[in-house]
Amino acid sequence: MNPFEEKAIPLQNQFRNWRQLYPIPYDKNTVDPYTKTRIILMNGAEFEANWFSRNFSRHTTDNDLRRELALVRDIEKQQQLNVSLLKPANESPLEHTISYEQLAVDLTAELSKREADCYVKKALDFALLEDFDHLYRYSNLLELEQGLRAEKLVGRYTEIMPGRPTISHHRYPIDNVRRSIDSKTADKETVLATMIITAAEQQTMNYYMNITNLARSDISRRLYQEIALVEEEHVTQYEDLMDANATWLEMLLWHEYNECYLYWSCYMTETDLRIRALWEQNFRMEIAHLQKAAELLQKYEKKEWQQVIPNGEFPEPLSLHQNIDYVRDVLFNTVQFTSVLEDYQKIDELPNGADFFRFQNTINPTTNIVPSHNVIEMTIFRFGKDYRFETAPNPVKELRNRTVDNTSVGRVPNAAESTDFWCN
Repeated sequence: MNPFEEKAIPLQNQFRNWRQLYPIPYDKNTVDPYTKTRIILMNGAEFEANWFSRNFSRHTTDNDLRRELALVRDIEKQQQLNVSLLKPANESPLEHTISYEQLAVDLTAELSKREADCYVKKALDFALLEDFDHLYRYSNLLELEQGLRAEKLVGRYTEIMPGRPTISHHRYPIDNVRRSIDSKTADKETVLATMIITAAEQQTMNYYMNITNLARSDISRRLYQEIALVEEEHVTQYEDLMDANATWLEMLLWHEYNECYLYWSCYMTETDLRIRALWEQNFRMEIAHLQKAAELLQKYEKKEWQQVIPNGEFPEPLSLHQNIDYVRDVLFNTVQFTSVLEDYQKIDELPNGADFFRFQNTINPTTNIVPSHNVIEMTIFRFGKDYRFETAPNPVKELRNRTVDNTSVGRVPNAAESTDFWCN
């Protein structure tokens, strides 16, 4: 499939009326978990494309170009709202949060399993363990506040148990910066991976930043506050991986190509026929957006699209599915790592005065004020043990105790054993 060669829905025919724009939401009791995660993913991809377009418009004085950007941007806003409203009104924000974290886990794992660039793969595996732990913390909050077991929401496709504990995710900001790839020499799948994961994590960060003050209790407001700031770290890490040397118009082309690829992937893997039709429609719309970006690239920079994306053929569709064994392997091998400047290092090997330890002492001076820890402690106090969905004991033996929340792993030297990251 090469979207540059496909027939598109003309831009002028893409605007829809209010009746067409408001979709029938999914049934939260029967929907496939990965249908929900695809909806969140495409909501995030559309937001990223729109936010990029807005920043592009703010960095050019050419009003003809601005008008072209505004035309496509408005259509993409309609697409984003249409996708976003597939979520039903009777699904609580916390239930929806479980789907956000399932997406983070299984999308990151799938991208990592396919990634040829070892540096990018390490970044994916590193944040994977943190999103995995977020799923565990929010799932315990869900049982505390709504009496719901998150294993039903994730379809038992994704395990729910401690990862690298959230208390250990808080790093001095300079240690979240990464090196950029070069889209001229990187594999196409690597370029797409950096864009896909940035959009997904950015959407998660935005959701948590906006939902924090709307949460129903003090403990949930505090948990959203804490994890929102971890997502800020993840967005910093991932956006830095993207090609920082590409021109605005080159990146516009990549954004539209990425959207085409994702809608096509959703269409190819969707099980709900009604929503599958929506993915196909949006894919056909995005082809026109991509072809418009190619036209603008040629007009303003005298470049053909092949000079930016030499081969327009899509990679294999991106599929969301269970990754239990993969996540377990990453957890066993790398739970005791943190990031240091542009790379990763075992906690055990850091000097006593490392920025990581100084920042931990600032933000977590005592464990009893840390929201992610207190959620588990409250669950244990009420039910006698934490909430988990495991297919086997946690691969990290220090994280197996269900009556005590471990606040040392990933944060204190020699609190667990780890080997190293591995490359594909």
